[in-house]
Amino acid sequence: MRIVVAGGHGKIALLLAQSLTRRGDRVHALIRDRVQAADITATGGVPVIYDMERDTPADLAAEVAGADAVVFAAGAGPGSGAARKYAVDLNGSVQLADAAERTGVRRFVQISTMGAGSPPATGTDDVWAAYLDAKTRAEADLRARPLDWTILRPGILTDAPGNGLVTLGPPPIPRGPVPRADVAATIASILVADNTFRRTLELVSGADPISAAVTAIR
Repeated sequence: MRIVVAGGHGKIALLLAQSLTRRGDRVHALIRDRVQAADITATGGVPVIYDMERDTPADLAAEVAGADAVVFAAGAGPGSGAARKYAVDLNGSVQLADAAERTGVRRFVQISTMGAGSPPATGTDDVWAAYLDAKTRAEADLRARPLDWTILRPGILTDAPGNGLVTLGPPPIPRGPVPRADVAATIASILVADNTFRRTLELVSGADPISAAVTAIR
């Protein structure tokens, strides 16, 4: 498979690229900064310079064309304000979905977050509320499209080593931690699992091997 990953220099995206290339897939990772290219190459992926906030939809469509799947792993990141949450977490996903539709690429996996789809808790700061709203809107946009989409909502992300054991299923799942490595491994499994098409799934650490957890989705 050839897989285009938006937000290619993120921690989950780098782990995903490494996992996919090891199994023989080709990964084209979209990055904003050329200095990040070496990190992409080290995973076995191909770095592609594309800035979702500046480059054109035609540029993105040209890169997506001919892919077997796309993964939206981009995010504005810590320290960014509310405006960038909408620019990246929402508009970036919309741009990638537009490109997928325009070029006939049906498989789309979107990394969202637990908490999306629900109002923010009382007292939530404005930036976090904007982040949840942007993710919620991005999910709604994707659900309305004629794509083979899967929305994955991880719990609290950690850098602990993955152990391949998770709880995966439709919401609501009790909030909990999950290593980024296990998120990446779950996405790799989901990409080729047609039983996950048009499903919104939540993910935390648990007791089920990833492959079994993905297979069990109905």
